[in-house]
Amino acid sequence: MEDTWIVVFMYLLIAFSVGFLMLLAARVLRVKSKVELPTAAATYECGEEPAGKAWIRFHPRYYVVALVFVLFDVETVFLVPWALNTRRLGSFAIVEMVLFALILMLGWGYALRKEALKWQ
Repeated sequence: MEDTWIVVFMYLLIAFSVGFLMLLAARVLRVKSKVELPTAAATYECGEEPAGKAWIRFHPRYYVVALVFVLFDVETVFLVPWALNTRRLGSFAIVEMVLFALILMLGWGYALRKEALKWQ
């Protein structure tokens, strides 16, 4: 049992080390600007004058679209391991995934019927 925890802690140590080293490498290898322009700190750096403040309210429809994206992204996370183990799990896995997909499609149909995804 102790060996299992050692493996878990080693995995976490390696995962955090890789993340930290990538951030450190990005900071060390980044391109440093020699010229400090006052426009570089502006809201837009494309050469256009900003029209208004950067802190504006977005329509809630943007968040609905983001949630639908996350919904189907999570579906993909569940589909990949299922697809890799379908033969071993047999017909039970197929029935379960069909139910899972039907529930997601039911939610998607509800969102379409309520016109939550209609872009205006």
